[in-house]
Parts: sequence; C-alpha cells; structure tokens
Amino acid sequence: MSKYLVKASYSSEGTRGLLKDGGTGRMEAIEALLESIGGSLESFYYAFGEDDLIWICDLPGDADVIAMSLAVNAGGGARVSITPLVALEDIDEGVRKAVSYRAPGG
Repeated sequence: MSKYLVKASYSSEGTRGLLKDGGTGRMEAIEALLESIGGSLESFYYAFGEDDLIWICDLPGDADVIAMSLAVNAGGGARVSITPLVALEDIDEGVRKAVSYRAPGG
C-alpha cells in the first residue's frame, strides 16, 4: 500500500451536498469510496482557504489513485489534487544510491 495526500475543493454543488449530508456524511462517503478500491482512510480534515478537505489515505497503487481522482472530479461536487507521500525509509534508500548525472552546462 502507498500513502497519498488528497486535497479537495468543493464546487457550489459540493457545498450544497455538505450542507445536506453534514461533515460526517461526506467523510463516510470518502471512506466508502476508498474501501471500494481496496484502500483505507488514515486521517480526514476540513480546512479553510484554497482547500476545503484534506485527507491521507492508503491505496494499493497508482491505477486506484487515478480511479479515485476520476470518480471525484467527474462527480462535479469537488476537484481533487493528489500528492504521493514518500516514507522515510524510501528517502534513506534513495540517499544511499549512487547515480551518474551531469548538470546542464556542466
């Protein structure tokens, strides 16, 4: 499983849905979405500003992330952006790998 940070912004239609379902109802809808593609919800927050929702989830792979993004964005109630989260151990492994690279102009 891989972790992803998902940020969502409601459309006016999505805001009406939030008013109807309440915050818990919308979180339960996200949990059901994630479970339907083999994932799980780690944390879920509402926010002020550019993003209305922020959640961290575990998903089996990139195809599942794409499916989630397409479903939410096509629904019209919210627009999502997704950032893969990298584990500390993966960073440490990358630091130990030797690579050959020439900088531009070098």
